[in-house]
Amino acid sequence: MEELTLTTPALLFSAISLIMLAYTNRFLAYAAIIRDLHDKYQKNNNKVLIAQIINIKRRLYLTRSMQIFGISSLLLCVLTMFLIYIQQQTMAVWVFGAALILLIISLALLIMEIQISVKALEHHISDIENN
Repeated sequence: MEELTLTTPALLFSAISLIMLAYTNRFLAYAAIIRDLHDKYQKNNNKVLIAQIINIKRRLYLTRSMQIFGISSLLLCVLTMFLIYIQQQTMAVWVFGAALILLIISLALLIMEIQISVKALEHHISDIENN
């Protein structure tokens, strides 16, 4: 195996930063949707709104988990760089591997969240098509 250098974990910084920006934008969009659903629910609490609230709550928690795993991955990349700096190569390799696993989990959760989002939009489309 080739020796891990400082540039290897540093390469993930820009990727993880962009992913975190996308996650944050999703989170902010959900916050706006939740506020809108709250206002609608206060006026008219029907089953459709309750289903939408349950759906958005699930997506919100998935997004939170995506953010936690993404941030943890970034943190471990920084720790990897520190371990390389203090010449703890073996430990750095293991920590970097863990960072990659956390990033994979974060991206897998993103796939799950996207599938839920598409299903929610399909319900709206079928509603329009039926009318």
